[in-house]
Amino acid sequence: MLDPEADEVPAADPTRVTGRRSLLYIATCLILVGLNLRTVFSSFAAVLTEITAATGLPPLLVTLLTTVPVTFLGLFAPLAPGLARRFGAERTLLGAMIVLTLGLTGRGLGAVPAMLAGTFAAGAAIAVVNVLMPGLVKRDFQHRLGLMSGLYTMSICGAAALGAGFTHPLYEATGSWQTALGFWALPAAAAALLWAPIAVRQRHARRGRIAAGPSVWRSPLAWQVTLFMVFQAMMSFSVFAWLAPTLRERGVDGGTPGTIVAVSIVLQMAGSLLAPALAVRLRRQRGVNVVVALMTGTGFALSIFGPPGGIWIWTGLLGLGQGSLTAAALTMIVLRTRDAHTAAHLSGMMQGVGYGVGSTGTLLVGWLHAATGSFAPAGFMFLTIGVLCALFGWRAGQPRFVEDDGARTV
Repeated sequence: MLDPEADEVPAADPTRVTGRRSLLYIATCLILVGLNLRTVFSSFAAVLTEITAATGLPPLLVTLLTTVPVTFLGLFAPLAPGLARRFGAERTLLGAMIVLTLGLTGRGLGAVPAMLAGTFAAGAAIAVVNVLMPGLVKRDFQHRLGLMSGLYTMSICGAAALGAGFTHPLYEATGSWQTALGFWALPAAAAALLWAPIAVRQRHARRGRIAAGPSVWRSPLAWQVTLFMVFQAMMSFSVFAWLAPTLRERGVDGGTPGTIVAVSIVLQMAGSLLAPALAVRLRRQRGVNVVVALMTGTGFALSIFGPPGGIWIWTGLLGLGQGSLTAAALTMIVLRTRDAHTAAHLSGMMQGVGYGVGSTGTLLVGWLHAATGSFAPAGFMFLTIGVLCALFGWRAGQPRFVEDDGARTV
């Protein structure tokens, strides 16, 4: 887990607690926050067919609603450390959760401008939370870092599974896609309300930033790790945005596509636990990186044009590969750096470039489908992305360090 406040002076204080119950309360809140960080992506895809049928959304707007939130993960991530220095991590997190709640509410209003504004606001809010949460976990749970890291990671995967698995049943129960989308504002509001007393009580002094630090942007190894992250992100968020519509196109009806996506995401949780445990035990991670990258690309391609009778197998392969690949990419940050400052800078580079450029995956899928009327061309695209991801994963898995590979102090 990496601390985005690693360059602050003086060092950020731990969140104020009054005992073991307070610490348990904080842990519960952080897990609840994690359970809201992916529903915006997976819930929209679960009822996309119903939304387009009811509103006649053109392909351009569908592409915007699936692509721009992912792009915002990269564009707004660099703002989080500055906001934390100015207002404190706890209050910044509270503000982001309020914006997320308002954004999810806007999606449920039904009007296209409100859907666009709400979806974009949600993407920006999640970008800030993504950056702040690892530092809060690391700062407040040093004595239980492994446990809390695992619980937080699983909560994020759980959020995607919940959005994929329960949105269509909500639509069937209410007959309203607006209600099905707007429902996800409720758990976000609950998390914000529970976190509010902690944020208000926390004392904060405005902090500065250490002037010197390593320029990871000049390191070839840092770029190899970042490009590994880029191709991972291109596949990862395409799963949330397009796997359910792909299954619908293949004849899987009703809420079954959402269930399949949810099961695939649950398998991601297993992969996200296994891959780092294996990677840290190896001097070279090349083999692990290549295998999980090819599993993901092949699994996605087979989900699109493989034999329909094996759809559960293809999506299961995709889930295991994707969870392992995401965790392997993030583990490279720790394994390819010597100190926390360089790791924090590499993490920022990976998030900014990885999510910003990685969002083109969902964009390309939408463009290919609009141009051809089929998801089949996207299958070949994911095979290519999987190979490129494996190539940079091989390079990133070499036993080297960014500090020894061209990074300079600036």
